[in-house]
Amino acid sequence: MSNDAHATPTAARLAPLYDEAIATPTHAERARTLAAQCKTGTLGTLAMEPPGYPYGSFVTVAFDGGHPVFLISELAEHTRNLHADPRASLMVAEGGAIDPLANGRVTLLGECTRLTDRTTAAAAYLERHPNAAYYAEFRDFAYWRIEVSAVRYIGGYGRMSWVDAADWLAAEPDPLAADAAGILAHMNADHADALPLYCRAFSRGIAVTEAVMTGIDRYGFEMSASTPDGPRPIRVAFPAAIRTPTDARGVLVALLHEARAKLGTA
Repeated sequence: MSNDAHATPTAARLAPLYDEAIATPTHAERARTLAAQCKTGTLGTLAMEPPGYPYGSFVTVAFDGGHPVFLISELAEHTRNLHADPRASLMVAEGGAIDPLANGRVTLLGECTRLTDRTTAAAAYLERHPNAAYYAEFRDFAYWRIEVSAVRYIGGYGRMSWVDAADWLAAEPDPLAADAAGILAHMNADHADALPLYCRAFSRGIAVTEAVMTGIDRYGFEMSASTPDGPRPIRVAFPAAIRTPTDARGVLVALLHEARAKLGTA
């Protein structure tokens, strides 16, 4: 079950300013998008000494079809733990927010085993960590993979759920993720005057005069609008899913023309 409301600020519990049924990434898609941007994480194993305690290790990671893969040494304590008990977890987290608890994170659980067929794992891992090529063939290093059986997603305050493993594996990371920060910076710096128009034309924020774009994905974009009740979230959906920054530019321009026409400011 997903939860996008727990522990949200008072203003965010007011009646939403937009239709929450519009196209929005699923928690599985949000989790896959976050994980795809992470190169490191915390691997949790069950310690041999002292026995049974959770043991956290800093590791480098890549993803092979949604399953985390690692290149780890037989000399490492976590490898010794996995030989004795394959149950493991991996937590990956984003950074950047002033409040660390506002950052998203994903915890993956499952059995972690050594791979006899290294082909796909090696390709995925070395694409993500090319500098590892020089020790990848050392005799004491091997590829290991967590077969994901459960996923916990937390997208910061008020957005959390257990994601079904099948949904996690089927989901695709957002194709705009790598370019999102640049798009947001451009819109907020060069097209700030357009953002209140989007709010007034495509939501119930009819009196909004200032807004900041806070997120963009294949299905739409999100803004933080200034209102008498404080900052309020507003989401605007795209007519159809997009995949590239060029697509984003085209649809944002088209929506601006539509907004001006609706508001009589064209």
